[in-house]
Amino acid sequence: MSERPTYTLKGDTGDWELVMGLEVHAQVASEAKLFSGASTAFGADPNCNVSLVDAAMPGMLPVINKKCVEQAVRTGLGLKAQINKWSRFDRKNYFYPDLPQGYQISQFDHPIVGEGEIEVDVEPAHGDPAYSFPVRIERLHLEQDAGKSIHDMDPTSTYVDLNRSGVALMEIVSKPDVRTPLEAAAYVKKLKSIVVALGTCDGDMEKGNLRADVNVSVCKPGAYEKFRETGDFGHLGTRCEIKNMNSFRFIQAAIEYEARRQIEILENGGEVDQETRLFDPNKGETRSMRSKEDAHDYRYFPDPDLLPLEFDDLFIENIKASLPELPDEKRARFEGEYGLSRYDAGVLTADSERAEFFEAVAKGRDAKLAANWVSQELFGYLNREGLELADSPVSAAQLGELVDLISNDTISGKIAKDVFARMIDGEGNPGDIVEKHGLKQVTDTGAIEAIVDQIIADNPEQAASVKEKPKAMGWFVGQVMKASGGKANPGAVNKILKQKLGL
Repeated sequence: MSERPTYTLKGDTGDWELVMGLEVHAQVASEAKLFSGASTAFGADPNCNVSLVDAAMPGMLPVINKKCVEQAVRTGLGLKAQINKWSRFDRKNYFYPDLPQGYQISQFDHPIVGEGEIEVDVEPAHGDPAYSFPVRIERLHLEQDAGKSIHDMDPTSTYVDLNRSGVALMEIVSKPDVRTPLEAAAYVKKLKSIVVALGTCDGDMEKGNLRADVNVSVCKPGAYEKFRETGDFGHLGTRCEIKNMNSFRFIQAAIEYEARRQIEILENGGEVDQETRLFDPNKGETRSMRSKEDAHDYRYFPDPDLLPLEFDDLFIENIKASLPELPDEKRARFEGEYGLSRYDAGVLTADSERAEFFEAVAKGRDAKLAANWVSQELFGYLNREGLELADSPVSAAQLGELVDLISNDTISGKIAKDVFARMIDGEGNPGDIVEKHGLKQVTDTGAIEAIVDQIIADNPEQAASVKEKPKAMGWFVGQVMKASGGKANPGAVNKILKQKLGL
């Protein structure tokens, strides 16, 4: 991995740098809500998954869901963070039409999970190499979700669906350690890979089960380093929060627009207002939603209806013992066991589904060859078509068979790409395709030698000049492959040509 590059934005008055912290909301994987037994199932008719507690009916008291507590601790362990054996719920007071109580039950100064740190890998882009960087986790706290306001069912009215009201969320808050739009997307991807591997959140961003609030500010070069030295936020610019981002692509686009907007304001002598903004993907711009509140504006106080959470070391150790292999551990194993580069191993362990698919292809085979076909050919195709791995027209067993055909010299790598394209088109298993279309590689050295002799005989001048210009042998390789219909074994072709041409 390369060193972390410096990222600057050009303004009329000079260079600017970005500083970001993110608050990622992950819906807890639980069949019941945080303080009631109502279902969390997605897609139910409006206001069907609502208990009297969720609707804030008078006299209804919340009861903590133990499963949600376990999932939060499990996530904290996955983030290598401090687990607080004593934590407390607080009331966060603000008004939303879809927040029945008029307050949100959350955690403020005593969260269930404290500080941690994760390593984030950034894939190569715009000619820059891959690199990794650390992000410090400030906290993870549990809180209940609000309902949903629906504005497009009536021109004069807003409808409210409380099915999400009371659903358990883990809010994962980072320190301001993210410096580029690409890093922000990579950080959210990394968190998603961790919670999905842990089974604490399904990571479905389309359903809103994982979404990010991005706090963006701009500053002059050197200001961030002063902040890291002193801890004084005064060195950084005023931040604006972009709310409810549920797409990696939109996260990057929103940050780029927002940074440019703030730079333009500052260079024109204005001041950036601390506010919450929404991103409009159709216009590619952010717009103001409301002024950004500070903690004191919410008038936090301990929730009188809930006792503090207290648990012992045994409770934590039992959860720790059940942790699965996490993405970083899996990546390290792929590097050691399969001899893959850190980057390739990172691509293949970005989520558990990818890792399982690769291991099925690589089992008992050339792991590096399998990795190339999985990450470059198959994933490349899926990315171009906008498909998920679950929608792949090629199974792991089929891709493994294709790797076998290459390894045993039945087909060449070039022919394999033709076979792969036919597999994508639904022609079936690679072995059947090779037989049907007569694509077996010619490994008979006698047959290849006859082709080589004929081409040398037909081109004596080129043959005579090869000793002076060895690179010209590539022309002969091309002619032999053309004459064999692309089926001649490239290794045999090169070996025979070198012998015949005296190289």
